[in-house]
Amino acid sequence: MRRKLKAKPKIQPDYLYDSEKLTKFVNYVMEAGKKQTARKVVYAAMDFIKEKTKNPNPLEVLETALKNTGPTMEVRSRRVGGANYQIPREVRPERRIFLSMKWIIDAARAKKGKPMHEKLAEEIIAASNNEGDAVRKRENTHKMAEANKAFAHFAW
Repeated sequence: MRRKLKAKPKIQPDYLYDSEKLTKFVNYVMEAGKKQTARKVVYAAMDFIKEKTKNPNPLEVLETALKNTGPTMEVRSRRVGGANYQIPREVRPERRIFLSMKWIIDAARAKKGKPMHEKLAEEIIAASNNEGDAVRKRENTHKMAEANKAFAHFAW
């Protein structure tokens, strides 16, 4: 008998842009439980995006960036007969959004010499234009999945 699916908690939309995705983004940016600091960083990044792109709605730029960096395929390691194979698998929509946000934030954190909100905004703008480290990460993931297509029959 199958066990019950876990009930996912309802995420409250953020108070400034009324978006659940932005709330999730703030939660991923947050470190050591400092949510207010994460909010300041994300909202400052949104203001920076609004200023740089001349787009009155920075949420559209973020949506485009998430769509451009979300992978459709990834490789999962699987042990078969004493050997480990990298098996290409399709990415679930929730995981696609998670990976997209994580890669954008990691790419911003890897840069040096600027405040976090500027690095984050620049990475989001670059990702919305199909450029930047997060998009490169997605391309590498797709290349790896393509290279290991021969092991797809191990996926079950």
